[in-house]
Amino acid sequence: MNNKKKFGALCAVLLASTATPALAQLKDFTVYGVMDLGLRRSSGLSDTHQPTSTSQSSMGSGLNEASRWGVRGITPLGGGLNTVWELESGINADTGTQTHSGKYFDRASWIGLQSQTETLTVGRHTSLLADSLAYIDPLQKRFPDFNPNVTIGALSQPGLSNQYGNSGLAGNSYWLDNSVKFSSRSDNLRLSAMYSFGEQAGDRKPLSSGGLMASVEDRGAVLSGAYQTFKDADGHALKAWTVGGAYKSGTIRYAMSAARSEADQGAGISTIQRVYSLGATLSTTTKTDWTLAYYKVARERSQYTDDGYARFVAFYEYKMSYRTKLYAEFDLTNWDDGYQGAGNKSRARGFGVGMQYRF
Repeated sequence: MNNKKKFGALCAVLLASTATPALAQLKDFTVYGVMDLGLRRSSGLSDTHQPTSTSQSSMGSGLNEASRWGVRGITPLGGGLNTVWELESGINADTGTQTHSGKYFDRASWIGLQSQTETLTVGRHTSLLADSLAYIDPLQKRFPDFNPNVTIGALSQPGLSNQYGNSGLAGNSYWLDNSVKFSSRSDNLRLSAMYSFGEQAGDRKPLSSGGLMASVEDRGAVLSGAYQTFKDADGHALKAWTVGGAYKSGTIRYAMSAARSEADQGAGISTIQRVYSLGATLSTTTKTDWTLAYYKVARERSQYTDDGYARFVAFYEYKMSYRTKLYAEFDLTNWDDGYQGAGNKSRARGFGVGMQYRF
């Protein structure tokens, strides 16, 4: 055997000896994500879904589900105990940029321990309001930038001037930094508790958050509710809750929910917002889903007239495969009592088509 063949054989042996432990570690490591991209035409709404007086055509990321990618892992420690962790980042699929440029893993960044019935994690998590609504939202959190249960009920875009909770994102309390989350599952009951440290010098209250959540599942039905409080930098409180249920019978899933938040903005100013939702999903075949959802938003603000809006959203989805989906959506929004602002249309509508791939 010549020197080149000997060298090649030696490299093969070395690679084989080192690959086995590396592959064993990779079994606990998962890369996943969603690419969701669509075209949309709207009247009375901008490309960021704000009231406007014009019509617009746009390409958008996350018309169905938020585009994102992440990595997660679980490693057995023995005795039924595991190490668990997750990192997740939002993506603007139409531009290839991060959803929030100031945070690389803006959607999740946590590590913890998990047993058969309990999980304790620390880091950046979704709020308990968001966790609760995942069970009971009629759209199942589709179209998150437009879904009132996500934007107002779970406080991703509540439209408040104060920043409540330590999220690291202006005007967003959906995710919380420096948080501890504990959950326990027993049969069909799940209980969760969460606390986020405000980490402000000299006072533990500013930007802190704490809450509780409970859900019960049985025979196709689920009931879920959460209560959470948030503080701004001056210690003013936002108190919020959500409650509702969903039921699946055969090929139909029904869902309804209610959410309320009350924000103390200081100087005797407060904002109360309510969201009520009702909807259903019909699976006409194993590949086809039709979803209809109705949302009613009511807003009360000190020194302003009460206002709000009603929103109807419809989705058609066709599963080309386990990973690939085509969809179309239609939405209609009626603004109440000037919610849309002066000079903007009192009614808005939109239509979109898109494609989603999961990996």
